[in-house]
Amino acid sequence: MGVSAVNSSDPDVSGLEKEKSLKPFPQYGSINGHGGDTCPTCCGTGRIPRGHEDQLVAVIPCNDARLRPRRTKLYVCISMGVCLFLSCLILFFLFPRSVTLTPVSVESVMVYFTDLEMQINVKNRVTLTNDNFVPVQIVEFNVQGLVQDVLVGKNKICNTTSLQSRSHTSYTYNIGLPITDEGLNTYCKSTEIKIHSLFVQLQLTLNISYLSHTEQLTLETYEYIDCGANSTVPHPVR
Repeated sequence: MGVSAVNSSDPDVSGLEKEKSLKPFPQYGSINGHGGDTCPTCCGTGRIPRGHEDQLVAVIPCNDARLRPRRTKLYVCISMGVCLFLSCLILFFLFPRSVTLTPVSVESVMVYFTDLEMQINVKNRVTLTNDNFVPVQIVEFNVQGLVQDVLVGKNKICNTTSLQSRSHTSYTYNIGLPITDEGLNTYCKSTEIKIHSLFVQLQLTLNISYLSHTEQLTLETYEYIDCGANSTVPHPVR
């Protein structure tokens, strides 16, 4: 008995195959595959008209894998780690550090005598160190000189510049000390004494500004000078 071959080009056969391929999918609007209406969009063909892709909305189940975010915890942890690192980095560079004022030495001393008093001009050197990562603006520099706890001279310096970050620089300043006390005048003008040692107390006040706030540095030093002649040699101050 011969078996006749089935022609795939037969319209009945192609229609049968199309029906089998669409059988697993329930009809539009049906529940459990029983009953329903034809989809008005694709008219039962399973395809949308070309050119209507931007006008149609696809409905997918809530348990679809495409709705589940992947590696959410990893991304959140990475974002938190980056933010924490940047915050620590900013705090490290912008955290206020110390600015120190250190006396260095007495550069020179000039003594001038008159009948009633004497004038002593002292030239000193100090070092200013900036440990911050930002520049420091020097606002004002005040110096006061005291002899035997009596204020005898002061000086105000306003022409200083800014100090760069992580650097140090030296400043030289002069202060005049007029001595009018009769006992000190007699002591410094005496020819019987070879070295006329005089201890001078210096009070230094430095106003600085950085990181949107101002700060005041104070320093108190003691120096010995020869008030009888211009014989004071440069020496360090401790």
